[in-house]
Amino acid sequence: MTQQVKHFIDGEFVTPTGDKLIPVTNPATQDVIAQVACATAGEMEQAIESAKAAFLTWKEVPVSERARLMMRFAHLLKEHQGEIADIICRELGKTVEDAKGDVWRGIEVVEQAANIPSLMMGETVENVARSIDTYSYIQPLGVCAGITPFNFPAMIPLWMFPMAIACGNTFILKPSEQDPMTVNKIAELFVQAGAPKGVLQVVHGAKEQVDAILHHPDIKAISFVGSVNVGQYIYKTGTDNLKRVQAFAGAKNHMVIMPDANKQQVVNALVGASVGAAGQRCMAISVAVFVGAAADWIPEVASAIGKVRPGVYTDPNAAYGPQISPQARARVLSLIEQGKKEGATCVLDGSDCKVEGYPNGNWVGPTVFSNVTTEMEIYKQEIFGPVLTTMQVGSLAEALKVVNDSPYGNGTSIFTASGAAARKYQHEVEVGQVGINIPIPVPLPFFSFTGWKGSFYGDQHAYGKQAVRFYTETKTITARWFDDDIPVSGPNMSINLR
Repeated sequence: MTQQVKHFIDGEFVTPTGDKLIPVTNPATQDVIAQVACATAGEMEQAIESAKAAFLTWKEVPVSERARLMMRFAHLLKEHQGEIADIICRELGKTVEDAKGDVWRGIEVVEQAANIPSLMMGETVENVARSIDTYSYIQPLGVCAGITPFNFPAMIPLWMFPMAIACGNTFILKPSEQDPMTVNKIAELFVQAGAPKGVLQVVHGAKEQVDAILHHPDIKAISFVGSVNVGQYIYKTGTDNLKRVQAFAGAKNHMVIMPDANKQQVVNALVGASVGAAGQRCMAISVAVFVGAAADWIPEVASAIGKVRPGVYTDPNAAYGPQISPQARARVLSLIEQGKKEGATCVLDGSDCKVEGYPNGNWVGPTVFSNVTTEMEIYKQEIFGPVLTTMQVGSLAEALKVVNDSPYGNGTSIFTASGAAARKYQHEVEVGQVGINIPIPVPLPFFSFTGWKGSFYGDQHAYGKQAVRFYTETKTITARWFDDDIPVSGPNMSINLR
């Protein structure tokens, strides 16, 4: 019997009542491993009402107790890391190592959430005027919500709800319908850690359920990670409904390679950063910009990438897994063909990739293009597959122009032995996250994930200090206490404190 994915509402896993079912398939075989029912309007309302009621008591829980909840939760996630990774492997197809990394990067955010007492400290100044003090408190918003993508089913939900809940909010999570089982396991562990009833809700579904979140008046803030079009829709719709929104959208991440870089380090970095996780990372390096004589390395890069191969997660030699769906695979293959038609040189073609014993898998082999220009669709679109496009320019200034002219600004990196070149690049590049001799510069969670331009819509970013600001409001108090011996003066008719 096919497993039925349950909602987590009001502290319990409940059997869905909706009749709109979405199959959850193993992307290596197309076997249906579960079915997820879209939450009904009634179930959505029940979840939101439960979160709203829980907020009234949760916001009063001492911040130290909220921190200890996150400590216990992080401990359980570590204990069950392998079990969670196995679920990811089955429903998303990631290799075991990649799936464990997915979980671990989420654990790091939970550990940061355990630092919430110091992160929520306000400010104070004594005697802003005579015998008058001003101080501020950081207070939660209320019911918050998160809408997460398929590609990191553990990490990205853990970017969101632990920080929001640690700040004193309650949370509605709508994970991707393509791999919903991972989040349910995480919710189960959150309950085991001692999370009170109603603090976290998990509802499954698609656009209709997203729209319910966007329009409901009791939801105060929304976090989203996903595609550009959906990110723009969520930001516009959410803010039109007077909600606070952070929407992380698409990317086209460039690596600039200077001629003085360490060639072997460049080759190794490009292999992992371009085709790792089947290219299904918003921080994947999909464009390599070779400066000057570094372009001579392109054949070696293609040769090294050609040595890796996709496979099922039970194969210890598989470098990465399948695309999430047949539709995703078809889109990647279409863009590869488009690149050939537009005149790019396909140095390595993975279009006809096959994995023995798994003829129905959503396989795309590693693919490399050279002689790519900024007018080509394979450059302009986020391919989200194991495809590396390469370009050649004459100088660092030209490379900077290429990167800065891109509408996206999620991540970038430069490989060089020159401190001057690295300093110029990090200072002038118009991208939010920069790596120097590091291909994928995703910051650890005591910093924030800071995409720019068309990669992010909003003001405050994910995790780190910015997440605390996103999930809270600041209340500023100005106070005077009168001593009996202070003479009473006449009315103050000005705005000045005195």
